Amino acid sequence: MKVLVVGASGTIGKAVASELGARHDVITAGRNSGDVVMDLCDRSSILAAFKKLGTVDAVVATTGKVHFGDFAEMDDEKYRIGINDKLMGQVNLVLIGRDYVADNASFTLTTGILTKDPIRYGSSASMVNGALESFVRASAIEMKPGLRINAVSPGVISEAMEGYAPFFRGHDPVPAARAALGYAKSVEGLQTGQVFEIF
Repeated sequence: MKVLVVGASGTIGKAVASELGARHDVITAGRNSGDVVMDLCDRSSILAAFKKLGTVDAVVATTGKVHFGDFAEMDDEKYRIGINDKLMGQVNLVLIGRDYVADNASFTLTTGILTKDPIRYGSSASMVNGALESFVRASAIEMKPGLRINAVSPGVISEAMEGYAPFFRGHDPVPAARAALGYAKSVEGLQTGQVFEIF
């Protein structure tokens, strides 16, 4: 398969590209690096990348920025960082990409453990992740026949614990390579409308 991995330079993205690259033709994409440049906050950038690539068999998003901050200091602008980037960036990847994928292609988005297990300073991440999971479940029932969509919801990634440990006390970190198996399950399996939790 020809698999597009958006955010391939990140911790999870590298692991996903490695896992899928063992069996498929992986094309990497990112804001500043990769085989193609793609900024999920810019619809024209997404469109240009798909036009350049042509038809792909699977699209995987492993990227998305949100603002972490004290709820007492959160405001419209800070919440919109996650809405515009992680939420609508991945939604627009699907909305635009559905016209550039093969008949039996799949989309795999990224959410996270904060959907169900919130932490201090993480209200934006929890909100965005929950919205993405609802989008996946709802859009799956209206997708063009043959197309699939799922999400992977990993726990805090082991390789990121140096920066995130103070916020995730008591959590059992997930190695990026194990999280990557959820993406393989989505890309290479047959399920749709699912959220694969990797905790």
